[in-house]
Amino acid sequence: MPIWNAEYESMARADLAELQLRRLKSVVAWVYERVPHYREALDARGVKPRDIKSLTDVRLLPFTDKTALRDTYPFGMFAVPMEQVVRVHSSSGTTGKPIVVGYTKGDLNTWTELTARIASAAGVTSHDRVQMAFLYGMFTGGWGMHYGIERVGATVFPAGAGNTERQLMMMRDFGTTALVCTPSYALYIAEVAEQSGIDLVSSPLRLGLFGGEPSGEGMRAEIERRLGILATDNYGLSEVMGPGVSGECEHQCGLHMAEDHFLFEVVDPETGEPLPEGEEGELIITTLTKEAFPVLRYRTHDLTVIDTQPCACGRTMARMRKVRARTDDMLIIRGVNVYPSQIEDALLQVEGVEPHYLIVVDRIGAMDSLEVRIEVAEDVFSDMMADMVAFTKRVSDRIQSVVGLQAKVTLVEPGTIERTAGKARRVVDNRPTD
Repeated sequence: MPIWNAEYESMARADLAELQLRRLKSVVAWVYERVPHYREALDARGVKPRDIKSLTDVRLLPFTDKTALRDTYPFGMFAVPMEQVVRVHSSSGTTGKPIVVGYTKGDLNTWTELTARIASAAGVTSHDRVQMAFLYGMFTGGWGMHYGIERVGATVFPAGAGNTERQLMMMRDFGTTALVCTPSYALYIAEVAEQSGIDLVSSPLRLGLFGGEPSGEGMRAEIERRLGILATDNYGLSEVMGPGVSGECEHQCGLHMAEDHFLFEVVDPETGEPLPEGEEGELIITTLTKEAFPVLRYRTHDLTVIDTQPCACGRTMARMRKVRARTDDMLIIRGVNVYPSQIEDALLQVEGVEPHYLIVVDRIGAMDSLEVRIEVAEDVFSDMMADMVAFTKRVSDRIQSVVGLQAKVTLVEPGTIERTAGKARRVVDNRPTD
């Protein structure tokens, strides 16, 4: 598969480090001059732009988190006047004020270039017909990939999210060859297709570019089997750009990181101290080329591992393991740390369990309870109660072996758990917060 921008994606790592340092010095000077929040934070640390002399000096800089972005709502973190901002996106704001991000013309060009890399690495070419089943609007997911795919030269169908029957009609009538959406929505498309007697495996559809939510290898295998495609993951977040931060190639061995535009660190989420390569920790991102909305050491809360070894595809940019867990989605149940991704992995190891589940946490008296509601294949339901009891015990034992807790397993009929075109809701925590 050809590399979209080999000059940068395959550059020698020594040259990359020099480029990163030049750009790091530039962005620190840029925000110090133009963003009051950063000037005050750097002054409080006694740090001036001239103090950045090596890449390790990034540790002199303050962390940035969502609190700072919300406290400066809406445009307080912008580094250019609004006359130079040509696009604004924002988070949903479901837990408070939304995070608002801006883009200059230069930012949009960079964003398009990086999503073109992601699309090309996944196998998209000018011969493809790409169906965008992501939300458009203030959410960055749809827009970011849209323009990158156009730059590759492929034909884009901006279908938007939802209306699955219409999505399937477009796939059939337009000859869709690549699908862009969340992995959970891809599974729902497969489910509706099967119910409607539509054979997607034999259709022109050949690629899936998925992002927006965590998913494991078990879910990837299920998507590939039911849609008959090669499924790749991509990663991004609105606070640093949107999609295009990293993405998989056809080897599916980690997401290639755009290190020429972002400086990545992995730190201990508790102490903030850097961790050696190969250890799991929280991903920290500093933008190196953003003009309107640069951020220093942004705490993503995403847990990952970084590998700087070259990939068989020829790209030399470091690869990150796909994000399966976040520091802020960890559940503490009866004193045990549990990530939803662990439960998903356990479930998909049991034959007959469908990739649709809901984790319900409650408190009964003084004791936390863990219930996992799962959909099961039609042929699992049995007239003999003993068979059902044995099946639920097998699932419960598998969960306990992975997370160390006994869970109540409730079997529900196929189609019972809510489907969504956006991020799937996997956890309901009913415990009181006080």
